[in-house]
Amino acid sequence: MSYFLNAIRAELNAVKVAGGWKASFYRILRETNLRTGTLIGTDKYGNKYFENNTYFMGRNRFVVYPYVDRYTFDASQIPAEWHRWMHYMTDDPPTKVPPAERKFIQAHETNKTGTKLEYVPYSTTRPKIEEWQPPRNN
Repeated sequence: MSYFLNAIRAELNAVKVAGGWKASFYRILRETNLRTGTLIGTDKYGNKYFENNTYFMGRNRFVVYPYVDRYTFDASQIPAEWHRWMHYMTDDPPTKVPPAERKFIQAHETNKTGTKLEYVPYSTTRPKIEEWQPPRNN
């Protein structure tokens, strides 16, 4: 019985940490789960990184994206320094051990595929077929 009560307490605490019932509902719609953990840090794009060691290894580090609307988040929104920590390449997050500054590293950009900002290369080859032009009647 105490296990059942502890589980209910944990879920109610998750709802409280997520910002209430409404925020929890929308977070479950977006992510299909409601996780809680210790805030490790925030990057310059507003992503919040958490860790909860009671979860399984490989699932205990997670990110909460700053949602603009329901489906505008993907994994390309995580910068390289946080990617290392999220994928267990290092145990130290960038808040404890900042990455070395390098002149040749470009600023992080999210993936623009499927947006109007998507890069479409210009074709320099002639088309194999030409479109038909109707005759003009003057």
